[in-house]
Amino acid sequence: MGFCRTVILMALNAFEARLCYFSTHYFMGFTEFFKNKWSVTLSPTFSSKIRIMVEEAGVDRGSGRAAEAAEAAEPLELWLLQAQKLVPLTLEKAMEVKVFPGRWKMIVSKLEQLPSRLSDLSSHPCFLKNALCKEQLQAVLKTLKEAIALTELCLGEKFEGKLRMQSDLDSLSGKLDLNLRDCGLLIKTGVLGEATLPLSVSGCSSQWESTDYSSIKELLARLQIGHMESKHRALDSLVEILKEDDDNVLSIFGRNNVAALVQLLTATSPCIREKAITVICLLAESGSCENWLVSEGVLPSLIRLIESGSAVGKEKAVISLQRLSMSAETARAIVGHGGVQPLIELCKTGDSVTQAAAACTLKNISVVPEVRQTLAEKGIIRVMIRLVDCGILLGSKEYAAECLQNLTASNDALRKSVVSEGGLRCILTYLDGPLPQESAVGALRNLVNSVSKEVLLSLGFLPRLVHVLKSGSLGAQQAAASAICRVCNSPEMKKLIGEAECIPLLIKLLEAKSNSVREVSTQAMSSLMTLSQNCREVKRDEKSIPNLVQLLDPSPHNTAKKYAVACLGLLSSSRKCKRLMISYGAIGYLKKLSEMDTPGAKKLLDKLEKGKLRSLFSRK
Repeated sequence: MGFCRTVILMALNAFEARLCYFSTHYFMGFTEFFKNKWSVTLSPTFSSKIRIMVEEAGVDRGSGRAAEAAEAAEPLELWLLQAQKLVPLTLEKAMEVKVFPGRWKMIVSKLEQLPSRLSDLSSHPCFLKNALCKEQLQAVLKTLKEAIALTELCLGEKFEGKLRMQSDLDSLSGKLDLNLRDCGLLIKTGVLGEATLPLSVSGCSSQWESTDYSSIKELLARLQIGHMESKHRALDSLVEILKEDDDNVLSIFGRNNVAALVQLLTATSPCIREKAITVICLLAESGSCENWLVSEGVLPSLIRLIESGSAVGKEKAVISLQRLSMSAETARAIVGHGGVQPLIELCKTGDSVTQAAAACTLKNISVVPEVRQTLAEKGIIRVMIRLVDCGILLGSKEYAAECLQNLTASNDALRKSVVSEGGLRCILTYLDGPLPQESAVGALRNLVNSVSKEVLLSLGFLPRLVHVLKSGSLGAQQAAASAICRVCNSPEMKKLIGEAECIPLLIKLLEAKSNSVREVSTQAMSSLMTLSQNCREVKRDEKSIPNLVQLLDPSPHNTAKKYAVACLGLLSSSRKCKRLMISYGAIGYLKKLSEMDTPGAKKLLDKLEKGKLRSLFSRK
């Protein structure tokens, strides 16, 4: 028995370190067993290690969560007590310093504010439950200890060089500012009652329950307080969580959180800037924080990132601007902050994504009439024409065409500039695509009267017009009909348009669901039909009169009725056409339109009623 007891004692003392890796609970049971069974007396060193492990692990048989919470709270109270004791001591020493009086006076004034901030923090009912409070007290204690060290150096005048000490004092002053600001923010953020989220997020579930509201609120608070390194860790965690559930997380953001992110865009670390712009881009695209982003000064930072950021930074920054520029007020602000030139450069040199986003942003800005001249002065016209011609993505071409449409909407000088830069030829070539879109046809419509009819015809205007009326989107077809209204101001042009077989395509558009499409198509027909051969072409189409009669509807929503009256009036010289009009119910519509004083309605009604009466007599 004695030999066994000796062997066991030697084994335990030899492998103390290795045994420390096991659970404390098992150690306690293990030691009790040997004490009782073998009357073994362990070494004092090993016994103390086990006792420490029990305390650190919070294991107290039967104590439960209450004991764990009490032990977790104890260090926080001790840190608060240390801070409260160090503040007067630091103040006393700082007031004794005679060198650098200006700097020390400023430091003293900030130290005097600390007790009230600490009191506000500690008096919060959830002070003992939040990790942010613990971290804040640690930061304050660290600053106070640094202040004491500097006071001792200054009191003994043992510092190495005045410039270095001045720099150290300025750094201390900045840290005190940060401590004071963070203590205030910690209360204002409203997260002291929330649970703590670990900064290292791993294996985050895609379900919202795994990243609850309170945890995200605390994480967002970490973006506002502490030094840059801690904010970086919080940003890392936020980015990871957003990958899993961005919609729910973004819905929690408040203005303070947005402001903190905007400030991180100016961080010296490119990595932090990239992660901050990634989150800001998500916020901008969500549409929930646009006003906050702009009011917190995000635009200058975004423009700087486009000018000199990394590839990721440029991409996220220009996508953010694309979304924000949808507001006319923000579009003006982008111009005011000098954002036009960087965007134009990105259209020239960017990859497919950044080029498209930059073109879209410039398109959004060009919607604002008062900035169009500024855009032109920056060289936007030539760049947009080049994009229409050879943009990387189809989207880039569409944005560029729409930008040209906006620029030429109401400014003759800009129209002439677009024509002189070869814009008309470029747009006509672009319309050869399989599905012409409204933007390019709209730009063409704006430019048709800026050149002679001979030039327009020589560039292949009419074949492109027919192609759009046949294959274009509904908006493009409407723009094409509008272009016809603008160019058919001479019998020769009306004849050429009629011979190009545009009339049957316009008659088909009278059946469109869109009222504006029906209106402009009817207007184009009323203009073309003043030429007799075009009128005969309309008579030959069996759908023309039924469609036109339907457009006599007196409803206020029907804005095509006056043009329909004009078209039917031009057809009313034909008995056959009049009979068809009557058979499709034109008289009932015209009576109501006559009461509404619609131009031409009374005259057409008289013609139809006389024809109807004459028809009755002839039957008798």
